[in-house]
Amino acid sequence: MTNNHILQPLLHELPSQFADRLGIEYASSISQEHKKSNGQFFTPITIASFMASFAKHSGKSVRILDPGCGSAILSCSLIEHLINSNNNLTSIELVAYETDLALIPVSENSLDYLKKWIRNKGIDIKTILIAEDFVLHNSDCFIEHGDLFAKPVELFDIIISNPPYFKLPINDKRAVAAKIVVNGHPNIYAIFMALSARLLHEDGDLIFITPRSYASGGYFKIFREYFFSLIELNKVHLFISRKKAFSRDKILQETVIIKGTRNKNINPYSQVTISSSDGLQDLSKPTIKVFPKKDIIDMDSSEKILYLPTSDKEEAVLGIFKNWSGNLSKYNIKISTGPVVAFRSRDYIREIFENEKTQMAPLFWLHNVKQMILEWPITKPQKGQYISIKKLSKSILIPNKNYILLRRFSSKDDKNRLIAAPYFSNFIDSDYIGVENKVNYIYRPNGYLERNEIIGLCALLNSALFDTYFRIFNGNVNVSATELRIIPLPSLDLIREMGDAIILSNNFSVENTNQTVINFIEPVYSI
Repeated sequence: MTNNHILQPLLHELPSQFADRLGIEYASSISQEHKKSNGQFFTPITIASFMASFAKHSGKSVRILDPGCGSAILSCSLIEHLINSNNNLTSIELVAYETDLALIPVSENSLDYLKKWIRNKGIDIKTILIAEDFVLHNSDCFIEHGDLFAKPVELFDIIISNPPYFKLPINDKRAVAAKIVVNGHPNIYAIFMALSARLLHEDGDLIFITPRSYASGGYFKIFREYFFSLIELNKVHLFISRKKAFSRDKILQETVIIKGTRNKNINPYSQVTISSSDGLQDLSKPTIKVFPKKDIIDMDSSEKILYLPTSDKEEAVLGIFKNWSGNLSKYNIKISTGPVVAFRSRDYIREIFENEKTQMAPLFWLHNVKQMILEWPITKPQKGQYISIKKLSKSILIPNKNYILLRRFSSKDDKNRLIAAPYFSNFIDSDYIGVENKVNYIYRPNGYLERNEIIGLCALLNSALFDTYFRIFNGNVNVSATELRIIPLPSLDLIREMGDAIILSNNFSVENTNQTVINFIEPVYSI
């Protein structure tokens, strides 16, 4: 948008409609690289109105924060909703942050029209647009002050945001400032959420639209512990489609809207509404489920994973897993990540078997691992299927024993998130095998996994049942070893019985193994 072309509001146009037009025009004038570097994904007006409807405020005055405001469409939609739903409202203060210098004139244009529109309704409004980094400007909030003379924190009644999404380097100033909620490479959006939770009044509303990735995974564990100790979760809306929520920005990820309130007495039995829609077209008619909070996030658990079941089937599957008390650790089974990092091991990796004095071991890559079957060798460029057994390479090899190999990542073309294959020590005559870093391996330390244990556990991991459960809490294609360690399992006897049944049938197809899982599980839990 150039200085000689400044968009003007139309007659009787709502501020949110004007903000939407401003955002669309600005987004069309900048490159995808600019959007990516700033983490910008402009909120469609349908979503902005939907998010605004989550807010509840009955007071005469309201103080609102919109960090990363963009065209201010969320602020506009929220204030329109408050005016329509609260006849007592006489005074509004809005604080907005925006750091993109090219976007600030758009923000100012939008807020100027918002002020005129509100004042015409006889309501006082004060807007403050801060052209500084939201996290750094408020970094003191992450410090527990014992100083009586510390500057008091100004709190807000409602915070609404579509924050930027991008990963930060560990040494980034914002990551350092937010170290109490950071583990590894943080995503800026989670820091926005944590900081906003700190800036809310007691009983204040927090409404955010973000990627779903914070719901699980080790990188977000500290964040979940911090955030959900301050915020009482009230509502969650999940967009099932990975591409429809922000289709005009060509964003491919699972997206959630959450609404929570600041509460110093978190109640594990409070009701949480989980709604879902495919995208925007069916947003007005979402599927709705209601759960006690303890059923979707257990704050006494080690990982504090947020489960988001959106259907009767998913609710039933979640119930099955909650009734299981086993896990890998209880059965003396461990999971580790393949130690062969390709670029560090080039001197040892071979494309073909070489008839030389040096011994060779098979090297298993992600593409070798298929459901219920390990296909090897498969020739692919730069994916050598052998690795030399030498004194210096033994540290990255593992003993040749019985394993389950599990992909650490699934692709968008894979029907299942979990893809596991059995490996038996008689597969090849070698003292060692190689497992590449994008593959996890499951094993029994100081012992062997029995054949029926491997087949039974493999069948479970590849089953539709496990796929459904995994999708309830994992919104990305990564398969975390940490999450797998704590996934509930049925009794080891049942796992062995399933394995025996599959071995007896001599049919290791995914169809048969999945049906076997159903036959053993459904009679007990009837899903």
